[in-house]
Amino acid sequence: MVFNIKDSKQRRTITEFPRKVNEIKDIWIPMSDGARLAADIWLPEDADEHPVPAILEYIPYRKSDFTAIRDSIRHPYFAGHGYASIRVDIRGSGNSDGYLKDEYLKQEHDDALEVLNWIQKQPWFTGGVGMIGKSWGGFNSLQVAARNHPALKTIITLCSTDDRFADDVHYRGGNILASDMVWWSSTMFAYNARPQDPDIVGESWKENWLERLENAPPFVEEWMRHQRRDSYWKHGSVNEDYSAVTIPVFAVSGWQDGYTNAVFRMLEHLPNESKGLVGPWAHEYPEVATPDPAIGFLQECLRWWDHWLKGKDTGIMDEPKLISWIQESERPQTTYEERPGKWVADDTWPSENVTGTPLYVTSDALTQKAPDEHDITITGMQEHGFYAGVFCPFGQPGDLPSDQRYENEKSVVFTSQPFEEDTELLGQPIFHASFSSNQENALIAVRLNDKAPTGESTLISWGMLNLNHLESHEFPQPLEPGKKYQTAIKLDALGQKIPKGHQLEVAVSPTYFPQAWPSPKPVTLTLYSGTDTYMELPVRTPQTDDQSWGNFDIPETAQIIEKEILRKENRTRRVIHDTIHDTWKLEDFSDEGERRLVHNGIRHGSQNKNTFSITKNNPLSAQTESEWTLTLGRSDWEIELRTYSKMTSDEHNFYLTNQITAYENGQEIFQKTWETDIPRDFQ
Repeated sequence: MVFNIKDSKQRRTITEFPRKVNEIKDIWIPMSDGARLAADIWLPEDADEHPVPAILEYIPYRKSDFTAIRDSIRHPYFAGHGYASIRVDIRGSGNSDGYLKDEYLKQEHDDALEVLNWIQKQPWFTGGVGMIGKSWGGFNSLQVAARNHPALKTIITLCSTDDRFADDVHYRGGNILASDMVWWSSTMFAYNARPQDPDIVGESWKENWLERLENAPPFVEEWMRHQRRDSYWKHGSVNEDYSAVTIPVFAVSGWQDGYTNAVFRMLEHLPNESKGLVGPWAHEYPEVATPDPAIGFLQECLRWWDHWLKGKDTGIMDEPKLISWIQESERPQTTYEERPGKWVADDTWPSENVTGTPLYVTSDALTQKAPDEHDITITGMQEHGFYAGVFCPFGQPGDLPSDQRYENEKSVVFTSQPFEEDTELLGQPIFHASFSSNQENALIAVRLNDKAPTGESTLISWGMLNLNHLESHEFPQPLEPGKKYQTAIKLDALGQKIPKGHQLEVAVSPTYFPQAWPSPKPVTLTLYSGTDTYMELPVRTPQTDDQSWGNFDIPETAQIIEKEILRKENRTRRVIHDTIHDTWKLEDFSDEGERRLVHNGIRHGSQNKNTFSITKNNPLSAQTESEWTLTLGRSDWEIELRTYSKMTSDEHNFYLTNQITAYENGQEIFQKTWETDIPRDFQ
């Protein structure tokens, strides 16, 4: 995971604000059980005489080092415009007490309510709080909103989800998300093992560190014990009861983010005052995100905060419900610096401007007219998916899918005629299929590609479904081999122009590794063409007033804190095919660099290597591995953490290995290995 501040000639750095700012570092917020949470506060100098509303960011990523750079551009900006901007490390992270047992636990939410209680008692506080967060902070702001604390008036949630089971890094469409399940667990496994700062907490840091090393578990073990949508996943999934969220929500994401779909669901189901913004961006705040155009997102936040927390008429509530970026067609690249396009606006979601338009599947094509029924056999190749890119791009080089011609030969592809006019798509394509399977356990993966007249094929959307979850993610059932079923698979939302002369490709397969963990036996699907098998495209009719919206200012930020780059970032991503053994391997290495923060002298750096491998025609050969090296320290205090995580399977069980080794000043002081096997449950 990388928290970068993108260099941009178009960004304005603000050094003088309407109100002068004090930064109050390393304060303690007491919990009712005696634990303390560590916090930093940026506050207008005159807030005691002229109280202000508060903005809370509540995440586990270490305010004193790992997120210090990104915090420096955002929280002082809000404070300088008349807010108390508060950054809290959740229990078990950073300098806060305890160890982190899992993500989004009830304890995490209970602590957040106590933080809100504490804010209410401060002399500089007026009475209204907003929460903001990206990813983890976007998740828990939604979850805390559902707890209905009276001080919490609104939230801005970025790159988050309302569905922790089927639309997150765990079980995408009910399938194990092999590309991210172990990786994300291994990430937090390493992150959670970092110690408190001796300069802040004193001599107890070592005892507390050993407690974290011993007790903070590899999350993947618990995740794998819940392979269906049970109460474990329902907790924290606000789509279980949207009515619990009664405050306005500003939901933000980007087309390269892994969590764009949730914006559309939230706009449909959350309070009417809620609004959405979707740009071309990866998993990042829009004022620093790639690809361009980045926007003045902090200014948009202020407009939202000023309306809901100060009662000012900023005009933001007069604007459309959804503003989104329709991307121009581009040839496939694994990295884009910019995505040309245009902003469009929709007053409602679902939008009256979008119409579901079918393209029917024939033996090898897509047609506007339904054909007669006939059988289409789809046999899976286990190496299908190695050129899919990453599930959730952070904007690193190599994140995006390669030319899909590498993948098309490993699936069955249906191709439309060239489009006769430019066509704009906005929303989620849906693949409707009449099918049967030759196995009791199976999945289906569907890709939607934009094919240029010159032959290049660009992935613009994809989706997958565990076919044992046809009726329910909570109560999966075996398939009856040969029986005909009907399903509808929602692909990822997109905002995309298909130019005149281009074609669309729909690629279907029962395999998609390493995105989906393979079914236990090789699967052959049969599609039945006719009126029941087609791709439903969300075709948007352009509106004459579209050009009136999206006139965003250029990004503004506060001054970035001073840092020294000790090691630059580097990324390599290689697909290796051993032709003798017919084994396919993807090696993804990310050196996220090392830097020293001048204000506190802390050095921190990280390296991560992920390896995915599988052998042709052998789904049980699938293996994922993740390795991390983290460094942290200053002067005579040097910490290094090394972790290794692996998942394999046979027909009946998954096998998990997680190991951590900790070093202090070059000496090994701790090592522990967790090993477990967990039965397969329709996976």
